[in-house]
Amino acid sequence: MKKVVKTRNLLMLFLLGVLSVHSAMAQRIITADANKVRGLRSTMYNECIGAGRAEEGLRADWQQQLQIVQKTMPFKYIRFHGLLCDEMHIYTEDSTGRAIYNWQYLDRLYDFLQSVHLKPFVELGFMPPALASGTQTVFWWKGNVTPPKSYQKWSDMIVALVKHLQERYGVAEVKSWYFEVWNEPNLGGFFAGNQAEYFKLYQYTANAVKSVSSDYRVGGPATAKNEWIKAFLNFCSTNHVPLDFVSTHGYNTLFVFDEFGKGKRKLLATDYLYKNVRYVRRVMDSTVYKNLPLHYTEFNSSPSSRDPIHDTYQNAPYILNTLKHAAGAAESMSYWTFTDVFEESGPAVTPFHGGFGLLNLQDIKKPTFFAYQFLSELGKTELANADSASIITKDDKGYQVLVWDLKFPKKETVYDEDHFKDELPAKADGTVSISLNHLSPGKYRVEVYQTGYQQNDAFSAYHQMGSPSYINPEQEKLLKSKATGKAISSTLVTIPKGNYQTKLSIRDNDVFFIKLIKL
Repeated sequence: MKKVVKTRNLLMLFLLGVLSVHSAMAQRIITADANKVRGLRSTMYNECIGAGRAEEGLRADWQQQLQIVQKTMPFKYIRFHGLLCDEMHIYTEDSTGRAIYNWQYLDRLYDFLQSVHLKPFVELGFMPPALASGTQTVFWWKGNVTPPKSYQKWSDMIVALVKHLQERYGVAEVKSWYFEVWNEPNLGGFFAGNQAEYFKLYQYTANAVKSVSSDYRVGGPATAKNEWIKAFLNFCSTNHVPLDFVSTHGYNTLFVFDEFGKGKRKLLATDYLYKNVRYVRRVMDSTVYKNLPLHYTEFNSSPSSRDPIHDTYQNAPYILNTLKHAAGAAESMSYWTFTDVFEESGPAVTPFHGGFGLLNLQDIKKPTFFAYQFLSELGKTELANADSASIITKDDKGYQVLVWDLKFPKKETVYDEDHFKDELPAKADGTVSISLNHLSPGKYRVEVYQTGYQQNDAFSAYHQMGSPSYINPEQEKLLKSKATGKAISSTLVTIPKGNYQTKLSIRDNDVFFIKLIKL
């Protein structure tokens, strides 16, 4: 009998230990002191935003969505492909081979960008067919990816382009822009030449830009997967080639090129991308270019415009986590892209199709839209905070807390297209206790916002209506009502001694944004 009791007691102790560990794991505690400042909050998130191609920027729906974005979370720069492609009709030749320049579409597009307070991060590519050395193209819209048939004519075109921009927008304005040479030349689908050929293209292009003004900023290599960085820096240093910034791209998969959206990919560990950003910074810091800015001119969870993760609530915390942990290593990280008006794989045939956009084709806001909105409403001063998945700030209006939970499926178990295409209810993940000390005493309005499963989550609502290939006006209205961004609660509190505490029940991949607004 004593032996049975002893065994039961040991079992109870074991179970209590397991429960104790589980309880400790399920309770997350975040503390901050208003007097302990980390520094100015990183603004790398809103330096630049991506878009598909220049011609799409002439469309009313593209422009309408960009206005929504700029009104909600203003960005400073925008980058897109295809500026020099045939559909923009910038470069042609007459029957004698003489260059003909046409700035009509370019001016309409850039004038619109100026009207919404955006500067172009000018991607110089792809090759005008009249100037191309071959016929290889990329994407549904057939951007020519071959080197120029004449580097002299290419240089002359770049000079003419930059001089036109200077004449129309002024020296001071163009000095604030960036000129980036090509896009992902390390991938055969984007550039028909080898590394040496790209370096040659870069040298001619950089010298052409600088011949108009030494103050105009030019850079590259705009590679995928952080590649070619050290070789590119060595080339520029050895050959005294102008270089004002370094650019590259990063996604959270090994598979980075999916021209027609037919590939399958698995997500890597959630720290993969931001560790690569830090690695590139270390490479730069080991060279004479350690003081140059680093721009990630494309990034996202997945590089496919047909990957359903982009539509999900899971994407929002991943983006926030990446931006937090890459802060300080890069000057900008440009989310690819602001809109689903994007046609690399051809026009999309369903309302939600895994497009990159912050908004879908019908202007329905995705969870990642709200992640960027929350970032834009943070204060300028960041408080010290040991928690790895939150940002706490302050400004003249009060205090702000942005906190998230991030859980991706194990990379070896599922493909994105198989996992994220279905409705995925979130599991409870315990509580988050938040304690803010030494706040300015007084009355506050506390507003709480959320993304997560069925919270600003139009994609799950779309699943619940049967994932129709076409949505009628009533369905569109319903889906928009599921993603309004309105506060889930708003209360008045008095903080007499400057201490504020709250507790949140959090689920997998929830994002909470709390604003304490001083009254």
